[in-house]
Amino acid sequence: MGMTMTQKILAAHAGLDSVCAGQLIEADLDLVLGNDITSPVAIHEMEKMKTDGVFHKDKIALVLDHFVPNKDIKSAEHCKCVREFACKHEITNYFDVGQMGIEHALLPEQGLTVAGDVIIGADSHTCTYGALGAFSTGVGSTDMAAGMATGKAWFKVPAAIKVELTGAPSEWVSGKDVILHLIGMIGVDGALYKSLEFTGEGVANLTMDDRFTIANMAIEAGAKNGIFPVDELAETYMKEHSKRPYQIYEADADAEYEQEITIDLNTLKSTVAFPHLPENTKTIDEVGDITIDQVVIGSCTNGRIDDLRCAAEILKGKKVAKGLRVIIIPATQKIYLQAMEEGLLKTFIEAGAVVSTPTCGPCLGGYMGILAAGEKCVSTTNRNFVGRMGHVDSEIYLASPAVAAASAVTGKISGPDTL
Repeated sequence: MGMTMTQKILAAHAGLDSVCAGQLIEADLDLVLGNDITSPVAIHEMEKMKTDGVFHKDKIALVLDHFVPNKDIKSAEHCKCVREFACKHEITNYFDVGQMGIEHALLPEQGLTVAGDVIIGADSHTCTYGALGAFSTGVGSTDMAAGMATGKAWFKVPAAIKVELTGAPSEWVSGKDVILHLIGMIGVDGALYKSLEFTGEGVANLTMDDRFTIANMAIEAGAKNGIFPVDELAETYMKEHSKRPYQIYEADADAEYEQEITIDLNTLKSTVAFPHLPENTKTIDEVGDITIDQVVIGSCTNGRIDDLRCAAEILKGKKVAKGLRVIIIPATQKIYLQAMEEGLLKTFIEAGAVVSTPTCGPCLGGYMGILAAGEKCVSTTNRNFVGRMGHVDSEIYLASPAVAAASAVTGKISGPDTL
């Protein structure tokens, strides 16, 4: 029996000719990632191992992004712990205030993730890098510690779901709508510990930012990872951002999939996930009349330059609805600078929005946009669990940047076509 794309990458990194779903393997790692929340736990666990040091100072990435610039004493102590560890072990890829960004937008931008890699990160949305044809997955802090010490990790080889994309999305429909539609179809556990393998002629009609968004939210369907084929667009991206060699793997024609799903991009509409699960989806024409208190455009899911351009196109010449708070968060310093040079930040500020430095902040209820009881927020983030962005009685509606920006103008959940 043939192997899927994911299985081929894992077999190569385990030094095996082939692997099959359910098999336990130990694989070599190309990159180990941690942030300011998860890294301190991993660092303390690593100290218990009494190792001489890290396995490779160039193959560890430490990104301060969740609570930075530090919001309080505890977050400052966490960052200090990571900073001292990075200095002690001369970690090459350490990103602090001024150089940092939201980790899953930053690492591809810095050329640290390429096709064929095996990457673990102590953050669930590490699956983002599958957009470049890498196997990347989130792990716990203890696994991160073991990875930093040994350069290896244990995996159970995942079974796969094949998602064939056909057609092309219409105006204002983006990768966020694609993944919300899929999660709405299969549920938040529909791909539990499986690989979501995206394929089909429709892939060519998705931008790299679309693909990053889709792979990023594979975990919201329970998937171990999401992965895209490496086409000319992906190769161009890697050549522009990285000097590292990459390896292209393709699924065998007789690869085994537990399920095959076809999504016609032509038919998709702007999609919104209602509280309190990403699977509670409705198309924009099914939403009804829902007044909101806040809009957040940013995060590792939708804080990239395409997302900001989309929001700015809708907000240009318009004003944020009275009584509404709108927070825009570029995902990295480079994206922030590009948005400034293109005049996007001017558009946001003139519309009545605020622009934050790169941070995960409001996505996980950290800071820069906490919700009070009873408040409703349209957010381009990835989770809308109870209390995710603040009070347990607040509500989060997940949507694309286009819907978020349109909603910012109307004061209620709206599609851009209504403006």
